[in-house]
Amino acid sequence: MAPKSAPKPANGPSPPQQKTQTQPNGTPTDPPSSTGMIQTDPSKPPRPSYDYTSAGVTDNNLLHLPSSDWEMLAALTLVALFVRLFRIYQPSSVVFDEVHFGGFASKYIKGKFFMDVHPPLAKMLITLAGWLAGFDGEFDFKDIGKDYLEPGVPYVAMRLLPAICGVLTVPTMFMSLKAAGCKTVTAALGAGLVIFENGLVTQSRLILLDSPLIIFTALTALSWICFTNQHELGPEKAFKPSWWFWLAATGVSLGATVSVKWVGLFTIAWVGSLTALQLWVLLGDTKNVTIRIWFKHLFARIFCLIVIPVTFYMAMFAIHFICLVNPGDGDGFMSSEFQSTLNSKGMADVPADVAFGSRVSLRHHNTQGGYLHSHTHMYPGGSKQQQVTLYPHKDENNVFILENQTQPINWAVDPSGNTSVPGPLAWDNQDPENIQDGSVLRLYHITTDRRIHSHDVRPPLTEADWQNEVSAYGYEGFEGDANDLFRVEIVKSMSDGAAAKSRLRTIQTKFKLVHLMTGCALFSHKVKLPDWGFEQQEVTCAKQGTLPNSVWYVESNTHPAMQDDALVEKVNYRNPGFFGKFWELQRVMWTTNAGLVESHAWDSRPPSWPVLKRGINFWGKDHRQIYLIGNPLIWWASSAAVGLYVLFKALAVLRWQRGCGDYGDVTFRRFDYEIGTSVLGWAAHYFPFFLMQRQLFLHHYFPALYFAIMAVCQIFDYASHRVSIYNYTLKDKPAVGRVAAVVFLALSIVVFGLYAPLAYGNTWTKGECSRVKLFDTWDWDCNTFFDTYAEYSLAVPSAVGPAATGQAAHAGPAAPKAEDPKMEVVHTPGGIPATEEKIEYRDEFGELLDEEEVRALEGKVSFSTRYETRTRLVDEEGREVYNAVVGGGGGEEEQEAAGAGAAGTIADAPEPGTEGVGKASGRPPVVAAAGDVRKERSVEGLERTAEPESGEGVPATERDEL
Repeated sequence: MAPKSAPKPANGPSPPQQKTQTQPNGTPTDPPSSTGMIQTDPSKPPRPSYDYTSAGVTDNNLLHLPSSDWEMLAALTLVALFVRLFRIYQPSSVVFDEVHFGGFASKYIKGKFFMDVHPPLAKMLITLAGWLAGFDGEFDFKDIGKDYLEPGVPYVAMRLLPAICGVLTVPTMFMSLKAAGCKTVTAALGAGLVIFENGLVTQSRLILLDSPLIIFTALTALSWICFTNQHELGPEKAFKPSWWFWLAATGVSLGATVSVKWVGLFTIAWVGSLTALQLWVLLGDTKNVTIRIWFKHLFARIFCLIVIPVTFYMAMFAIHFICLVNPGDGDGFMSSEFQSTLNSKGMADVPADVAFGSRVSLRHHNTQGGYLHSHTHMYPGGSKQQQVTLYPHKDENNVFILENQTQPINWAVDPSGNTSVPGPLAWDNQDPENIQDGSVLRLYHITTDRRIHSHDVRPPLTEADWQNEVSAYGYEGFEGDANDLFRVEIVKSMSDGAAAKSRLRTIQTKFKLVHLMTGCALFSHKVKLPDWGFEQQEVTCAKQGTLPNSVWYVESNTHPAMQDDALVEKVNYRNPGFFGKFWELQRVMWTTNAGLVESHAWDSRPPSWPVLKRGINFWGKDHRQIYLIGNPLIWWASSAAVGLYVLFKALAVLRWQRGCGDYGDVTFRRFDYEIGTSVLGWAAHYFPFFLMQRQLFLHHYFPALYFAIMAVCQIFDYASHRVSIYNYTLKDKPAVGRVAAVVFLALSIVVFGLYAPLAYGNTWTKGECSRVKLFDTWDWDCNTFFDTYAEYSLAVPSAVGPAATGQAAHAGPAAPKAEDPKMEVVHTPGGIPATEEKIEYRDEFGELLDEEEVRALEGKVSFSTRYETRTRLVDEEGREVYNAVVGGGGGEEEQEAAGAGAAGTIADAPEPGTEGVGKASGRPPVVAAAGDVRKERSVEGLERTAEPESGEGVPATERDEL
């Protein structure tokens, strides 16, 4: 709707009706003069009233900034370098999601394929930084707290990449505000707020993806603001080099943003909505914008904002595939066709037709395509017959002979046809007989001389009435029984080609094996057997199994009578090519990301983010801690700015509906559009998270926070330099604005300093920690820290995790990984060592639970074990001897303070990358169980890890989600 015309005067005629023009922000332009022209600048000729030039807009070309602005920009960048790089070597052990993203760098260097829920750009940049610094990929980043120094990992170089991205965000904010028309003092304020935002500092000093995500989001905002400025200057700027440059730069930045995390899709939505608004306004300029010119605008935006980002995004995956050419712990998530493109995963061409007597391996169509498998180990319950499982790796125990339900007749020995050829090899010298749809067969396991068998016995784990146990039964020479018989039912809709729909063909035919006696179908799902089943997937016979989990296909196929390559038709997996692999990986990433729904100790929901309700525990050791928490002053001010604009917009809409002429004021219109653009960016990066049921963490709010900080600065700029309320204005009092900016920035720096120990992992005291812990939901543990700084100089660094190096870690919260307890014995004159053992139960806040509370929680929550070593001295009579190093002798409170190094909650890395999904068993089978254990231990299995963004088997990035 267009705003209503000015209200009719109380006396006199109404003003003549004029055609209302709109701007790119959807508000009307100045009313046309009697000459049909608008005079906005006396030094320029009047412009037509009907073009799309926006009133109040000046050319904010960044190349025209005065030298003083560049000097200010350089100074702010130097400060940012110091703040971001200060003690970046600290801590010298694995922190939070460095478990995942450092691990990915190792896999890139080794070329091992992995699966992560995030696109590859940031991970490849981190890998490049490590590789240039000499990282060989041997360090596995497996556990939080694992030491970097002893193995010589160039972790500082790898952390520098996110840190530099964090530094670059500062000049980007400065230039974005200048491009939006703000004063230098406002741009400096915005850059300063980015420098001293604790959360942005914390995440930019570690091997994480958030800092690259934010810099590319910021570059997108900068490019779009610059392009919008050129666009709003009117038709004379359209399609000029500067116009094209900033539009193309927006597209490249969009491609880079979405190539780091799928959160970049929200940035695309923000730019797309503003683009649609521009095109709508252009459509209304019938004088300057013909249909031909309008389509030129449209196609320019399609090319720059769609084609360029998509090309950039796909190029990153092309590099990703080039780097990861070897099998790894992530290939189990991919199809057989995808896996066949990896080194050593491809196979030779195999006979297409499957006949009785063929030696085959059967692969499951669903659950990452494991192989039907058996080994000489029995079920501990049920029938106690030989185990049948689904195993993810190629193995001799996956091979079966497909027998007919009756043995072939031995015509050479007995022409009467009453004598059959015995044994599973009876078909080797016969003419191959193809297996047709509906054929009945038996599956003979070569290495154990048993046949796949089912009966009315419940499976070992899935004890449902509609599931039967599947086992291997028999012995060499045993003819079998009726419970060994299965009927082939080809699933025609899933089979490839007419021949594959009528008879069994390798790879091409998808089929079910229906047990003849009970009517159930051979079935597998993601349920894992316990240790006695080597954590392989359970195989059952299901009467009501879902179609994908009941479907199988033949992967390998050999037959003694099908050896002549010239006469036998051969098949192989089709090479999916780049586009096939690309689309498959996108589907797997989407499915895996959506599956991250389990709760996590440090997750949080979107309503808590703008008010900074809680953070994330990143790391803890040696009475120090890293905890992700924002700068409360900046955080709450930015949220207040968003709320202020929402109230302003609501009031403006009400007044507009009542016919008030607010939008006739240029400053009012520009305030509405410019701050509205930033708030729209905040909303586009915030509200979509409400639709997600997956794990979410505070760091998901950072892109929205960036736009909220922009909104704070723009509101400040209008209040101090542009707005006039009646006769009151600060436009002629620039000193007031400068003082206000300095005061607010100074307060932000003070608050930053109060919480800096949590960002850098510095020394801190319990008293200082408690004074700034404003809410109970800020759940770092102040008992982690010593009472005084002097105690840090006396404390002995923990033997586990990072070693003390200069200013590096001497202390922190509890080590995230429990180690075997070893009591430290200190011999001093007058004291004897005392060794005691005590078990305590504490909640996530470190509060001690009594026995009654523990009993009430049993079965409802899980307890993780943490060992803690404390040393105290006692004399010959058992009295405690005070020692400054040991810290004993002061009663219970002082005794707890002395050993506070192990207090607090263990820091687990969030954002499973997909916790537990498709976990490869760690020990596979050969013929005997001992062989199974040896072989499985040689295979690198997927780890159940937690991230909030990422996915390691998936590794995590799980955690992170988007």
